Amino acid sequence: MRYSEALHFLFSRLPMFTRQGSAAYKTGMGNIEALLQLLGNPERSFKSIHIAGTNGKGSSSHFLASILQESGYKTGLFTSPHLKDFRERIRVNGLMIPARRVSRFVEQYRENLEVIQPSFFEMNVALAFSHFAEMEVDIAVVETGLGGRLDSTNVIEPELSLITNISFDHTDLLGDTLEKIAAEKAGIVKPQRPVVLSEVDPQLLPVFETKAKDSNSPIILAQDTVRWTQKAWHIENKTAMLNLTAIWNGQELNIESGLSGAYQQKNLTGVLASVGVLNQNSWNIQLSAVKNGIKKVKENTGMRGRWEQLQSSPRVICDTGHNRAGIEEILNMVAHTPHENLHWVWGVVNDKDITGMLALLPKDAHYYFCRAQIPRALDAAELQQKAANSGLQGKAWPSVKKALKAAKKAAGNDDLILVGGSTFVVAEVV
Repeated sequence: MRYSEALHFLFSRLPMFTRQGSAAYKTGMGNIEALLQLLGNPERSFKSIHIAGTNGKGSSSHFLASILQESGYKTGLFTSPHLKDFRERIRVNGLMIPARRVSRFVEQYRENLEVIQPSFFEMNVALAFSHFAEMEVDIAVVETGLGGRLDSTNVIEPELSLITNISFDHTDLLGDTLEKIAAEKAGIVKPQRPVVLSEVDPQLLPVFETKAKDSNSPIILAQDTVRWTQKAWHIENKTAMLNLTAIWNGQELNIESGLSGAYQQKNLTGVLASVGVLNQNSWNIQLSAVKNGIKKVKENTGMRGRWEQLQSSPRVICDTGHNRAGIEEILNMVAHTPHENLHWVWGVVNDKDITGMLALLPKDAHYYFCRAQIPRALDAAELQQKAANSGLQGKAWPSVKKALKAAKKAAGNDDLILVGGSTFVVAEVV
């Protein structure tokens, strides 16, 4: 089977959340358990770290994988969604799963997939775990797809669980209150395995404390183990730079982050706390590996799309923030980025809290509304109308690339162009 044929089977035959939304979401664990049993339960053959959260789990996953690579561990990394290439989702020491490995998997198990009828994501998880086992990784960093308790990745027994933050997203599936969402994320906590909380909301802390107590699991508040003493976010040679200083494990740690968004400080709090827990449990992660892993995260893992500068004059930046909490972080970055006028290439998927996000956007920006090339994307003209109802002005464009081209044409050299609103919008420009 050719790789193109394997991809066609995966994209056309398996329910895919990124295209279909909640209709493709499967709430039971039966499919993934059947798939993994068919494969000989590969998830039992490697150690892992499990990461959940509303925002920040992707960055945290990549940071941890990069640090572990720098420490000399053969490291698997499973994330979603991908930006350009399906194989981005499954990496070992930064290298994407080979196309022939994907083709071989689909060809070998196609009949079984037809019978089990897994979702696209369930198949991804099975393929990833099979690949990690075959590659004999020392450890795999595994990011949940959606939620936690019923997520297909929640079959592993990790060295630790890391929960980044809790905010409103996928409320139709995870619950309409932060407490309900937190309970779903807390579902990744395993008996007698430590759980690290990157951010602590006093309102939600009891949810995690109860789950940890019921599981007899140590709970670590990252803010209690890492104290930041300095943060410098600045423009250097027309490129955004993030430098941080922390007191960690009783020593001063100077960090140059390979991801420049100021919001990465929150993610790094949880990452450093997690490294501390690993070292307490017989892992050997040196200080130099921590610093190099954070600095070389893009080089080591191929991560893209987090406050990433694509062009300098005018400055064009893309960011995959796609909910209210993510937009708030982006707006904080905009406030600290020198610019004359703000131009925003903006597209969303139709099952998000669009009204809530639009209410946060600045009314003095110039908007270029567009639709990413996936079925879930909201029509650009409809988005333009919704935006107008929120006091935002702009024109609808037939594609992301045409919207960006128009923004570049209109912008002056000292202006700022943002591209975002959806991971799928960013995917079309990186």
